[in-house]
Amino acid sequence: MSQFDRNSRGVYLIAVTPFKENGALDLESTDSMVDFYLECGITGLTILGIMGEATKLTAEESKTFVARVLKRVNGRVPVVVGASAPGFAPMKELTTSVMDMGAAGVMVAPPSTLRTDDQITAYFDMVNETLGPDVPWCLQDHPVSTGVQMSTPVILKILKNSPNCVMLKHEDSPGLNKLSTIIATIAKKEIERVSILTGNGGGLFLTEEMIRGADGAMTGFAYPEMMVRVCELFAKGDIEKACDVYDAYLPLAKYEQQANIGLAVRKHILAERGVIASAAVRKPGPKLSPADIKDIERLTIRQTKRLKEIE
Repeated sequence: MSQFDRNSRGVYLIAVTPFKENGALDLESTDSMVDFYLECGITGLTILGIMGEATKLTAEESKTFVARVLKRVNGRVPVVVGASAPGFAPMKELTTSVMDMGAAGVMVAPPSTLRTDDQITAYFDMVNETLGPDVPWCLQDHPVSTGVQMSTPVILKILKNSPNCVMLKHEDSPGLNKLSTIIATIAKKEIERVSILTGNGGGLFLTEEMIRGADGAMTGFAYPEMMVRVCELFAKGDIEKACDVYDAYLPLAKYEQQANIGLAVRKHILAERGVIASAAVRKPGPKLSPADIKDIERLTIRQTKRLKEIE
């Protein structure tokens, strides 16, 4: 089994959280979703992320969902749980709970209240203290959602000061030069190696990030098999083929990254693919218009045609 550690590679898929039409957790769809992701060949799973609607769940619902996912995964791949919280007490409580259930580690992003470099580094010193010496964790750098700009030197300082931070989820955009600098610093052995998986929504820059030296992807997309295939081809050194596969999916990946409706698009496609029973997004959340659905149908047809042409 792949491990959640400094050498992790491949695709740690950001999972959606399935809901029934009435807004309740859909645990049966959770099972089918996990099965689907595993069949796509993912190397890890990340739950309770931003696109997993984590902030819309109660504490009890979060634990119920994590327990169901872990039971269905049954140790086949590592499961990382988003543990970001306004305070350290809820972060510690959730982390202890999910680690006791069998999670591989947690993911933490900075809260929106941080403004200066000193505040950011001091915060993650407290994260290290809160999580303790036995919890591997992933640092999430996603300024679009957090509002916190972590400069390259700040990230390098956090990584250097955090012996149990084994992964960086790189989601800054534009961020390719930032990614290159961090990878070069690791290559010079100025800091210990960490796994670097990229986000940027559905892998919008996946091929460029892989060329720069990223280890894989930690993001979501209604067609996770694309990211798995691209990473596999990069591992084999077949970069041109990887780019061809990526290009075939790019129009739909781009459409899924629209602000406000992106999650609704992803859930609609997953429901159409039979992965989840309902495309419901918990309130407050968007709904697709008939025109949106028609767009998706057209893009899906074009994607299917293009894939046949390149295979």
